[in-house]
Amino acid sequence: MTLPKTVFITGGAGFIGSALVRLLLEKSDWRLVILDALTYAGHLESLAEVLAHPRLEFHRLDITDRTALDALFNDYQPNGVFHLAAETHVDRSIAAPAPFIATNITGTFALLEAARTHWSQRTTAEQTNFRFLHVSTDEVFGALGDLGCFTEASPYRPNSPYAASKAAADHLVHAWQRTYGLPTLICHGTNTYGPRQFPEKLIPRLLLAALQDAPLPLYGRGEQVREWLHVDDHVRALHQVFARGRSGEHYLVGGGKALTNLDLARTLCALLDELRPRTDGRPHATAIAFVAERPGHDWRYALDAGKLAAELGWRPQTGFAEGLRQTVRWYLDHPAWLAASGRPAQRHLGEGAARP
Repeated sequence: MTLPKTVFITGGAGFIGSALVRLLLEKSDWRLVILDALTYAGHLESLAEVLAHPRLEFHRLDITDRTALDALFNDYQPNGVFHLAAETHVDRSIAAPAPFIATNITGTFALLEAARTHWSQRTTAEQTNFRFLHVSTDEVFGALGDLGCFTEASPYRPNSPYAASKAAADHLVHAWQRTYGLPTLICHGTNTYGPRQFPEKLIPRLLLAALQDAPLPLYGRGEQVREWLHVDDHVRALHQVFARGRSGEHYLVGGGKALTNLDLARTLCALLDELRPRTDGRPHATAIAFVAERPGHDWRYALDAGKLAAELGWRPQTGFAEGLRQTVRWYLDHPAWLAASGRPAQRHLGEGAARP
């Protein structure tokens, strides 16, 4: 019996990673091997409905553990890697940057070296077909003014410890492609939302606060502008880039729906007024509260996804209004998710830039 193509997915129990797992089980015949440390934002509950799937295997693993990585590469002989494992929350990176340096930089280095060792021992045909897809962020480019979009040619100007750690990882991935020939690709995603997101990100955090009739905190005056992309659209892009993208290239994955954080909060509140009114009868938007600006807060992000559309035909399929309604309904139908994962995050005022 010939085994199907095998791919590793680091961070596969996280928000975007688990959505990618579900997509690949549906759209491919690949064997999926998940590597995840199950830190605070990684949950096996995210994979509950697919954990028993015959093409899925899970290993609890810290990607800084090179010995364990080498053993798994030797055991499974994968044809590629989706690298989503990362520390992702900007506020946490400001308060405690060390885990971001360890996971995002040292961990990416260990994974690259394990992949390179494995790749170098393959046949020429196997080397050509191997892929290492690194999932990055728009935050590595810094902040935009009122106009324009980031492109694949935009210079790196990270402004937070999180963004700097992801930028460093990007540079490592690029160097391993140029120096060693390892077939790598990099995707830069915009703010991603959808079901099963840990409630330190903006949408589920505001939703959790609203359901508790608590204040809905926004930094500054809520005037920062972000683009929003449904998680299902994001992982479709990752799948297409991995399968058909050009080695050595960067691809921007943008949602095209730009909103200020205040407008997003008001839109969410209007949905909740319809679907889950406050117990005191007041509009949810009356609970929006402005808090002190965070250090180094980027003003605006926007991505030009034209390259992804032109080369691979990818475009978002989920409209924001439809996607947000579906997301809110999911959380309302799964109160245990917010109750179990939300309490530790309430002291964090995360902006909602969902990363791997």
